Amino acid sequence: MFEKILIANRGEIACRVMRTAQRMGIQCVAVYSDADANAMHVKMADEAWHLGGAAARDSYLKGDLILEIAKKSGAQAIHPGYGFLSENAEFADLCEQNGIVFIGPHAASIRAMGSKAGAKEIMGPAGVPLVKGYHGDDQSLATLQKAADDIGYPVLIKAVSGGGGKGMRQVFSSDEFAENLKSCQREAKASFNDERVLVEKYLTKPRHVEIQVFADTHGHAVYLFERDCSVQRRHQKIIEEAPAPLMKSEIRQKMGEAAVRAAKAVNYVGAGTCEFLLDEDGSFYFMEMNTRLQVEHPVTEMITGQDLVEWQLRVAAGEHLPLKQEQLRINGHAFEARIYAEDPDNNFLPSTGTLHHLRQPQIGAHVRVDTGVEQGDTVSIHYDPMIAKLIVWDESREKALARLRAALAEYEIVGLTHNIRFLHSLASHPEFIKGNVDTGFIKKHEQALFPPKPDVSDEQLAIAALFLMADRMRDAKSQASKNADCYSPWADVTGWRMNEDNHHQFTFIADEKEYPCLVHFRPHGVVLELPTGECRATGELTSDDLLAININGKRQQVRVVQRDKMLTLIGHGWSRVLQLKTLNLEGMGGSGAGRLTAPMPGSVIDVKVKAGDEVKQGQALLVLEAMKMEHTIRAPADGRVAEVMFAPGDMVQDGVELVRFEK
Repeated sequence: MFEKILIANRGEIACRVMRTAQRMGIQCVAVYSDADANAMHVKMADEAWHLGGAAARDSYLKGDLILEIAKKSGAQAIHPGYGFLSENAEFADLCEQNGIVFIGPHAASIRAMGSKAGAKEIMGPAGVPLVKGYHGDDQSLATLQKAADDIGYPVLIKAVSGGGGKGMRQVFSSDEFAENLKSCQREAKASFNDERVLVEKYLTKPRHVEIQVFADTHGHAVYLFERDCSVQRRHQKIIEEAPAPLMKSEIRQKMGEAAVRAAKAVNYVGAGTCEFLLDEDGSFYFMEMNTRLQVEHPVTEMITGQDLVEWQLRVAAGEHLPLKQEQLRINGHAFEARIYAEDPDNNFLPSTGTLHHLRQPQIGAHVRVDTGVEQGDTVSIHYDPMIAKLIVWDESREKALARLRAALAEYEIVGLTHNIRFLHSLASHPEFIKGNVDTGFIKKHEQALFPPKPDVSDEQLAIAALFLMADRMRDAKSQASKNADCYSPWADVTGWRMNEDNHHQFTFIADEKEYPCLVHFRPHGVVLELPTGECRATGELTSDDLLAININGKRQQVRVVQRDKMLTLIGHGWSRVLQLKTLNLEGMGGSGAGRLTAPMPGSVIDVKVKAGDEVKQGQALLVLEAMKMEHTIRAPADGRVAEVMFAPGDMVQDGVELVRFEK
């Protein structure tokens, strides 16, 4: 077994690999960019080496420098994690040439499966089912357009290289094809330095089911059952589960055996995932093989009781697979929910910011959290916006799903926009509970998953007011304890007034609406005047900074996190952000008439209009790239462009004006 390995990655996967390797007595070497100098994976490692700038191309994609560090540090092997260099055949070759073990498949296997088109040419003769499509070398618009027309719409344009939903477009008619092709090729070029695409028939109600395979250097290969990854946004997975719901055992076996044939067809070694589309009639079709460990591998670990990173290390060291196929069993059910810094209500646009407050659910035998960040860290534009992976297990799907909802309700994040409320809505949807999932689930149930945001409730206003009073009371007591006269009236916050009622008045703002709240002091608490009535209440901050409240006899504990004038209220399964109104409110509100602002920080990669152009509502104006994904900015209404503020290549900040329109 290896004595020292280098992990050529960052974030939660680097931390995940280290946990297993260090448990096995293996020393771990981390690498880091300027942006990750104080990251969790750097602190966990036995030693860490600086790579370069914050951008991946200046750090985590510098294979020659990573190899140099591996040799300097004495690392015998490199674990690539996923993303970055994990499916880079040239890097795998370089490792072998330099006498360092690449903890993954051979370069030839990566090349064979790295091209989606080439992989399908191998899969057909191997007896792996394929969906109808064009995978040829002629990449001209005319050829690709004709192929799409012949296949019949809808079709899917997909980058030949890479994955993660990048370089992928659904096309529903012939006249939409050219524009989508151009965008797809551009995104593929930016992400994988390869603009080649393939065109396939798009199944309208498929399930995305993948099989975990493992092979060793002695000719043995097994499958560790399936994961259902159907619930996706922007072609990227958001909740995964194992085993797949409503899966028949005979289909599971056929898919598993097909995945093993696929692995053996390219002399595969190590961990890999064969992705299939499963149709309603039980037929399934090979999509691609990911020649690395997957983000969602923990659900497989939970139902099999196996550590897949340990399997990787043992196979890479030349050992036999730990178990044979007949020794593998499914035990219970597991879910993984990806906690992202993103805004589900704004087309899942990535979010950036600092994790001012972070509290994870209680971890134990049933709940696991894989993360690479901690409170105080920043989610930047340079890398994927994943905060953590929440994994739960129980004896049945029903019990595991209940645990998922409970764990999501315990999660607390303040400082940036996140998707926890949306994940909870997904896990609570009746059709998801039944297991009726497919890749169009979110679109199909859009109204239920994205309900109108309700007004602030009286209870939430009461909580905010009680917190402010309790916080002031605590500060006053702290100051009084430092004074010679601890009973000084200057330390009193009871709202005492001469010749009038003792009270405090607050005004809170949410979604551009104002909510007044008047607090009247009484001998045993307060009376709150709220928009729809009065209530009696008490509130006190506990030793662990929870707010213990009693509102009209209803007792509960909530969390309130304050930063400047912003209050984030966090209850069981809900949260709300309120702003405390101040005298100067200039600059609040929307972008204003006649202006279009950036929904996120990023770089401009294409501008489609110029000053004087007439535009229609929904027309594409420019394209931003942020967090390795393209985002098309469209006209909010009909009008005439007065000025375009940026050109291709320019960096823009969140909220900056992009386009100005004539009145």
